[in-house]
Amino acid sequence: MQQLLTVLQILVSVTLIGLVLLQQGKGADAGAAFGSGGSGTIFGSRGSASFLSRATAVLAALFFFNSIALAYISGQSVERESVTERFGVGTEAPVSGESVPKPGTFSDVPQAPGAGSDTANQKSDVPQVPESGDEPKTQ
Repeated sequence: MQQLLTVLQILVSVTLIGLVLLQQGKGADAGAAFGSGGSGTIFGSRGSASFLSRATAVLAALFFFNSIALAYISGQSVERESVTERFGVGTEAPVSGESVPKPGTFSDVPQAPGAGSDTANQKSDVPQVPESGDEPKTQ
């Protein structure tokens, strides 16, 4: 049903675009008033404008109601779930054999002297602060 309505929506929209492009603007009425064609057409001097405007109104109403029907059908067929449920974020527990790293063990911030013996030998991207006696003297 939804596929049929989608195909109908595409056909109605393309036809509606074509009908709007076929219609003449309001400036074309002034030229037709002085006898420059238009009266000898199949619909008469005013008949084509009223036919095209009625057909455009009917197709616009059909487009509107078809859009509402598609929105209703698509809203009924969707299961309601959150983003975290859809992608499984935060629902997975670690496997019993895995070790979870403790917070702060992988830090690039230097620690104070004597704060940790195992992290003192690790290399860091942050430069070390020189001791108070090692500062260069400025002149």
